[in-house]
Amino acid sequence: MPAVPGEGLKQVSEGTVNIGNSDVPAEDKLEPEQAAELVDHQVCVVTMAPIVNNDVYEAGVTDLTKEQLIGIFTGEIKNWSEVGGPDEDVVLVTRPTSSGTRATFQKYALDGNEEASNAAMETDDSGVLLQNVKDTKGAIGYVALSYLTGDAGVSTVAIDGVEPTLENTYSGDYPVWTYEHMYTKGEPDEVTKAFIDYIMSDEYGEQMESLGYGVSSKMTVTEH
Repeated sequence: MPAVPGEGLKQVSEGTVNIGNSDVPAEDKLEPEQAAELVDHQVCVVTMAPIVNNDVYEAGVTDLTKEQLIGIFTGEIKNWSEVGGPDEDVVLVTRPTSSGTRATFQKYALDGNEEASNAAMETDDSGVLLQNVKDTKGAIGYVALSYLTGDAGVSTVAIDGVEPTLENTYSGDYPVWTYEHMYTKGEPDEVTKAFIDYIMSDEYGEQMESLGYGVSSKMTVTEH
C-alpha cells in the first residue's frame, strides 16, 4: 500500500512518531506554525529521471531539451516524430497531484508547468509507473533513480545533454533532484539522533548509493 503523502509529517507533528519521513519540505504540507516546530534532517538526495519505453529510445530519443520535455508533459507535443523519434503517439504515465515525486519533477524538470494529467495514465506507485512505461509503446514517465538500480526494462533520457546520474547530481549539472527529509519535533532524543547520524554517516553512504540514493555530504550545490 503506497504511503499517504504528508502522513509522516502529520504524525511527527502530532507527536505519535519520533521521525517523520518526507520527500517534500514540511512547509509544503503543514501549517506554518506546525512546520516551525520541526527540525529538518536532510538524510539523502533523490534524483528523478525521465524514462521512456525502449522502442522510443532505440528510435533515437536519447536526449530532450527542457523545452521539449515541457512540451511533452503539457500535451503540446503529441507525437514522438516532433522530437526526432518514431511516428508514435506520446503516452504520458504520471503520478497524482498529491505526489512528492510529481512535485519535484514538475518544479525542476518542467519549470513549474502543470502536467496534462487528463491525458495521462496516472498511478500513485512508482513501481507501477515504471511497469506501465515498460509495457506501453510510446510511453514516457519519471521515477527516482532508486527504481533503476537493476535492469528496469526502460531507458533514461538525458535533459539538455546531461544524463540523470548521481555524479551529475552531485556536481550540480543535473537539475531534477530533491532531499529526502527526516523530521523530528524539536531536537531529537539521544537514540533518535544516533539513528539519524548513522543514516547520514560515511559508513552508510556507500550502501545508500548502491540503492540509488545520493549522499547529502557529496553535494557541491545545496540549492537548485
